[in-house]
Amino acid sequence: MTVNHSEERKSTTRKHTALPKAKILIEALPWLTRHHGKIVVIKFGGNAMVDEDLKAAFAQDVVFLRHAGLKPVVVHGGGPQISAALDKHGIVSEFKAGLRVTTEDAMDVVRMVLAGQVQRELVGLLNQHGPFAVGLTGEDAHTMTATKHTPEIDGAPVDIGRVGEITEIDTGAIEALLADGRIPVVSSIARSQDDGHVYNVNADTAAAALAAALGAETLMVLTDVEGLYEDWPNSDEVISRLTASQLEKLLPELSSGMVPKMEGCLHAVRGGVNTARVIDGRVQHSILLEIFTDEGIGTMVVPDDTEGES
Repeated sequence: MTVNHSEERKSTTRKHTALPKAKILIEALPWLTRHHGKIVVIKFGGNAMVDEDLKAAFAQDVVFLRHAGLKPVVVHGGGPQISAALDKHGIVSEFKAGLRVTTEDAMDVVRMVLAGQVQRELVGLLNQHGPFAVGLTGEDAHTMTATKHTPEIDGAPVDIGRVGEITEIDTGAIEALLADGRIPVVSSIARSQDDGHVYNVNADTAAAALAAALGAETLMVLTDVEGLYEDWPNSDEVISRLTASQLEKLLPELSSGMVPKMEGCLHAVRGGVNTARVIDGRVQHSILLEIFTDEGIGTMVVPDDTEGES
């Protein structure tokens, strides 16, 4: 009998190449089982919104979640795109208390950019993989209702224009889309509770409110940092896990940009979401790494009455 050593070597090579892939899939099995059928709300932002490779990887991750039996909901802002559009219109970008000051003129631009540019691009990227994504804003079907938000700086109230504080969430439209196997992509704009205007809502806040209202398993917030640092700027050590009470104590010490993100995580877990995670959106496939691996790559917030799960 003639032995074809060439074919034998190819077969052995294929086995060696395939085995690590199989091990990776098996490692994901407990997480797939745990999250199957659960809602995952993902706040899309930071560098992941402007880097083409990161955008493509994000879309792949979200579609993977859907095929793996999860129910992803994407909430997005559009900070860089809004700033660029305001600049073109000769409107100065200004921030107070970590939030964008939104005049009437700026609100028109915000609405146009979020619903007409950022959302459309994201829906398009997701739908390259199948007829999954459907875009809507918080205005649609009364999904988000808000009143004027007036933050305090040094104990004094500050007017930041048409920035909203969410007062009510109607999940009907989103739940209908999820039941139909779709991926809702929600722009962080809300209808007004008390006048005919619309409000710009911080996307971190909107994602957290939506996660709580949907009874989501997890809220994931993409950022441009590795997570919540233990002693920034003295150390770049990331806190991998903390409880709601521990986070609440840390809030006054955080930088203004991190406050809405961490307040959102706190609101989510206090509202019934099992875990809230801040992850580095600069890392390709960070969503899959966080959900489906033993290590995880960000900071996870858990309710006070649980030991939490990674």
